[in-house]
Amino acid sequence: MRRFGHLLVPLLLCTLWLPAQAQAPPGGVTAKDTPSDDGSSITVAWEPAPGARGYRIERAAAEEAFETVGEAEADQRRFEDTGLPQDVPFRYRVVTLGAGGFEAASPPTAPVMAQPQWFNFDLFGVAFACVAFAGVVVWYIARARRGEKLFLRRIAGLDAVEEAVGRATEMGRAVLYIPGTGYISDIATVASMNILGEVAKKTAEYGTKINVPNRDPVVYTVAREVVKNAHIEAGRPEAHDPNSVHFVVEYALAYAAAVSGIMVREKPATNLFLGYFAAESLILAETGASTGAIQIAGTDQVTQLPFFVVACDYTLMGEELYAASAYLSRDPLMVGALKGQDIGKFLFLLLLVFGSIASLIFGIDAGWLLATTGY
Repeated sequence: MRRFGHLLVPLLLCTLWLPAQAQAPPGGVTAKDTPSDDGSSITVAWEPAPGARGYRIERAAAEEAFETVGEAEADQRRFEDTGLPQDVPFRYRVVTLGAGGFEAASPPTAPVMAQPQWFNFDLFGVAFACVAFAGVVVWYIARARRGEKLFLRRIAGLDAVEEAVGRATEMGRAVLYIPGTGYISDIATVASMNILGEVAKKTAEYGTKINVPNRDPVVYTVAREVVKNAHIEAGRPEAHDPNSVHFVVEYALAYAAAVSGIMVREKPATNLFLGYFAAESLILAETGASTGAIQIAGTDQVTQLPFFVVACDYTLMGEELYAASAYLSRDPLMVGALKGQDIGKFLFLLLLVFGSIASLIFGIDAGWLLATTGY
């Protein structure tokens, strides 16, 4: 025993040093172009190494030296290298970080390039939902064109349009149509132009004067053509007055002041405020209410709805403005599209409700639902 005592210390050091020295590199290291991306990333995967405390991912272009691009925890098996140029080959290797600072690098992978894909299969649920939604819309349009009477929820403000035009006819006064203060690029303004066509058609049939002041030159041009075509469709092109649609001023508050003057001087029997409105909504609505006119308003600007609600007889809330043209015209294409959209929104609402119940109560992962609805 004494003869071998002097060897105990070196043997003990060897037992502590050898396992660390024998740290194994990760196995099965692969580098592939990330699927369903825009062509700017490569995914590196590997098998775990015994005793690893972490991993370092290194990258090299062509014959250049390897450089560190990221690190991973011991329980990670994948790393996504992002922000890469397209069609440039890169080699990767994964280095095991072991105890005592020892490392072991895997053999380099074959060169791989980041390339964009035509389709993002991670959004397959969104694509399926879009196709299903479009199918529902087309189906309802086909039903409407066959002459089926599709039910549309009653909107009091739109039901009152014909009554309001009739009242103006009986009183011998004009219908004042305010297409909003937005631009033609605003969806609310486009919806307002559709409604203007139906209102102008009714005024042409009843022989009622319509007055359409505008603040945007492009909207003015479109409104003039809409009113002209409405008189032609009504079979009374000779009743069209080119001066019924006119440009006032481009500044919004000056426009509101000018229109308020028209209300006070001419006292139209009916005021229609339909389109995009901002701070001038209260000025217009209050002035119109003071003249005793029947007022129907509609906008998609939530901040302006309270002013219209308190100062007008009827108010179209939000998307009711978009449904107005289909509601008034009963055109099969518009009615079918509107009905299909309503059913589609109802189905998406059901998916959200059932997905929430499945996730909160039954603990079922509803990630597929969020992907389907686009959130």
